[in-house]
Amino acid sequence: MSSPDPQFSDKHGRAPHGAEDRPEHGEGVRQPRNQAAVRRPGPVIAVTGAASGVGAALVQRLTASDEVKEVVAIDERRGDCAAALWQVLDVRDPAIAEKLRGADVVVHLALDLDLETDPAARTAYNVRGTQTVLTAAAAAGVRRVVLCTSAMVYGALPDNDIPLSEDSELRATAEATGVGDLLEIERLGRRAPRAHPGLNVTVVRPAVLVGGTDTALTRYFESPRLLVVAGSRPTWQFCHVDDLVSALEYAALEKVEGELAVGCEGWLEQDEVEELSGIRRMELPSAVALGAAARLHRIGLTPSPAGDLAYTMYPWVVSVSGLHAAGWRPRWTNEEVLAELLQEVAGRHTVAGRRLGRKDATAAGAAGATVALLGAAAVVRRARRRRGI
Repeated sequence: MSSPDPQFSDKHGRAPHGAEDRPEHGEGVRQPRNQAAVRRPGPVIAVTGAASGVGAALVQRLTASDEVKEVVAIDERRGDCAAALWQVLDVRDPAIAEKLRGADVVVHLALDLDLETDPAARTAYNVRGTQTVLTAAAAAGVRRVVLCTSAMVYGALPDNDIPLSEDSELRATAEATGVGDLLEIERLGRRAPRAHPGLNVTVVRPAVLVGGTDTALTRYFESPRLLVVAGSRPTWQFCHVDDLVSALEYAALEKVEGELAVGCEGWLEQDEVEELSGIRRMELPSAVALGAAARLHRIGLTPSPAGDLAYTMYPWVVSVSGLHAAGWRPRWTNEEVLAELLQEVAGRHTVAGRRLGRKDATAAGAAGATVALLGAAAVVRRARRRRGI
């Protein structure tokens, strides 16, 4: 476990007491840096979940910025960016408060939204981690915490405005993968400034995130047919990881605040997605699709609960007016992000959210695998009826 001693300069640029006695190797050791970089003005920004994914990309971006004085990278393992000051610990460890002392802003990205993670363990990590970071940030004198959730918190509903304004009511339920965690994180973020006056909390909510990601929504495009529920109106708005990172940088540099959505301009209708992707649809009645999805998840055949289907049925497109007002613009279009997503998932085979191996996919066939899974759910249902379950 890391030492609780602070390992970075304070807000006035002073080195912490005893810095000259630190070992040359180990946790919290500063990598060699040029003096100009050390003296540059700007905030000290800490990033959790810094060793991989969005966190790693943000650390690289912030360390290259002339507007940032210092980047403190926090994770359970050391990442690749030598220009950051690494602190190796679990974000649920109360010792993180000392690691944050001297930081001006914390960007909290240490979340587990993996489809294969046990839901109870995932929630325990996500909620407890966020709670600890918010409390530690307040205790350390941090003035701003940036949280990253998802536009999924607005909910996918047939009566949603297109697009939703950023101050729209959060109408999602906890029925989709990880959304319950995200709603609780949002609740903690709203409560924190009341419990800790002087602490500002900014929330960034990306649309369907693409760029090295694996979610129920990206797996949708790994299927041999795009499942469309009869009578629904799917709309698709994407967010490339590069654009999310630049939006988080805006928030970390305090150029924006409040609750912010981030994504490409506009949206794509389902017909446009099918035309661009070249993947044909498979249309099912609502009762069949939702019932089969629920049964398949309940018996452990698929990682995605039935609630994930709503996000492929109804609109949840968001306005990005808050970032626009600050001068931010996405570099990617929906069409470009969809093209990248299709390249990323090429060669993968997923049916009803369950990823198949090449052997399974070859043996079952594209449509055959879908029919087999739906048939398996029907068999289970008939068997349970015979047993009176």
